[in-house]
Amino acid sequence: MSTGGKAAGGGIGVIVIALIVMAMGGDPSAILNAGGGAPAGGAKRELTQEDQEWKEFVGVTLADTEEVWTKVMRESGTVYRKPKLVLFSGGVQSGCGYADAQVGPFYCGNDETVYIDTGFFGLLKSRFGAKGDFAPAYVLAHEIGHHIQKLTGALDKVHEAKQRVSQSEGNALSVRLELQADYYAGVWANHARAMAEIDRQDIEEALVAANAIGDDTLQQQGQGRVVPDSFTHGTSEQRMRWFVKGWESGRMEGGDTFSARQL
Repeated sequence: MSTGGKAAGGGIGVIVIALIVMAMGGDPSAILNAGGGAPAGGAKRELTQEDQEWKEFVGVTLADTEEVWTKVMRESGTVYRKPKLVLFSGGVQSGCGYADAQVGPFYCGNDETVYIDTGFFGLLKSRFGAKGDFAPAYVLAHEIGHHIQKLTGALDKVHEAKQRVSQSEGNALSVRLELQADYYAGVWANHARAMAEIDRQDIEEALVAANAIGDDTLQQQGQGRVVPDSFTHGTSEQRMRWFVKGWESGRMEGGDTFSARQL
């Protein structure tokens, strides 16, 4: 999920909440289609031992992304500016407004910061079957992908363009933005395979997570039908395919989803 303006857009965290609503017998479409600002309220809580373990994991993974992207962007003739990272529990005030735990992990372009609720990764594993360490690593790498878009100018261009087009056209731009972030997550995995000992099993764990949060999968499960014009992140197949494309390529240039005729 990314947000380059004052309000938070739909993303991984919102999708997870939609799944919870669905599991409780509700209709997740209201959440998935809301697209509004960050919710208010939310009480903070003390970090648990599990939270602390995830904090350490995120720190190590973030360091891996910094090493990879510093090298990759230097080779492309640009400078990688490291993002900031904020771990929160309950709620947080970001440069894009207030967000509580329901928003989940998100990137704010205004302050170039990745925000992660410490309880999210446990939920990803226990409730949605995305087991192993690499599913949460993929989530973080996806958010870092939005930071890459901030540095290249793609993030701001999309947010500006969305102000001038219809809702369905804006959704289509969001899909291309999110799929590019998935691609960049794959690029990171390609370059980090040695230092992080990434193997095929890790990639499969990432694909399980990507498959679970595809727009078509969520809509079919939640409302029994698929509405492509309302997609904001791409289908399960698209999300998996663009991540794999990045993993196999390892090159930034292969991730131009905005010029791709077929996603």
